[in-house]
Amino acid sequence: MDEKTKKFVSDAKKSIESAMSLPDLEEIRVKYLGKRGEITQALRSLGKYSEDERPKIGRLLNEARETVREMIEARRVEISAIDLENKLKAEEVDITLPGKRPSIGTRHPVSVVYEELERVFARLGFEVLEGPDVELDYNNFEALNVPKNHPSRDIQDTFYITDDIVLRTHTTCVDIRIMKNRKPPIRAIIPGKVYRSDASDPSHLPVFHQLDGLVVDEGITFGDVKGVLARFAHEFFGPDTDVRFRPSYFPFTEPSAEMDVSCVICNGAGCRVCKNTGWLEILGSGLLHPRVLREVGFDPEEISGLAFGMGIDRVTMLKYGIDDIRLLAENDMAFNRQFIHA
Repeated sequence: MDEKTKKFVSDAKKSIESAMSLPDLEEIRVKYLGKRGEITQALRSLGKYSEDERPKIGRLLNEARETVREMIEARRVEISAIDLENKLKAEEVDITLPGKRPSIGTRHPVSVVYEELERVFARLGFEVLEGPDVELDYNNFEALNVPKNHPSRDIQDTFYITDDIVLRTHTTCVDIRIMKNRKPPIRAIIPGKVYRSDASDPSHLPVFHQLDGLVVDEGITFGDVKGVLARFAHEFFGPDTDVRFRPSYFPFTEPSAEMDVSCVICNGAGCRVCKNTGWLEILGSGLLHPRVLREVGFDPEEISGLAFGMGIDRVTMLKYGIDDIRLLAENDMAFNRQFIHA
């Protein structure tokens, strides 16, 4: 039996030394030390030997088992070290190679226009104010002279949270908050998101951006409306930009007017963008309605004011020649990168 145990150890040693991977080594362990392994089976057959032979043979087999186990563990350490070294070599970084340039993001075109509008109106003496996106029905409609039966209050046009709370449909509602908490003179712009129950198409989104302007003081006239907005158009679109005002209707201003600018694409000559008119509609404006002034506690005989509002997304589309408003909401980096130097 002594020769047999020596053969177990000798054969196992040759197999272990030739093993080049951990799976190969595991197969050798199972062959000799597994439940049906050769040494395990030899230990289970001790019963066929005499009582005198059994202790000696058992000792030799146990010694052989331990020797094989130790050789396997030693080889496992060697193979693991070799695997680690090969992995490190494969993942080695050549520090002399040039680094990979990180992907650089860019400001969204709407953000670019946001900032430019704020700079233009700041130079005209306006401060930038904000208000909540979730607004009272009173501030959004009633205080702005929009009665209960007005079409814009329909659930098909406005997102109602409760009967008295809405997602604001314009930033004009912030005018009410400002006038109730400040005394004239007031000169402010209010940019922000607004929400309307519109289906998405090339010119509509349910969430878009708007900028409202408000001036309240003694002696404000429509001449101030024209003066402020003409200066804005020249600052934003260029000094050669022509402007015109057309009579219109808004519940919270009286008189009211739409302002057009000469087409920024064709310079007024007529093109597809301006529908060959040479003009582009930019914003609505007017003098604050006396009912709105009374609602916030001002006497329209002493205090007057002007208000105007424009879609920031629309201005962005005109400025950069974008023909589909949905492009502004898709977060397509290939699209956004066009404005990296804007």
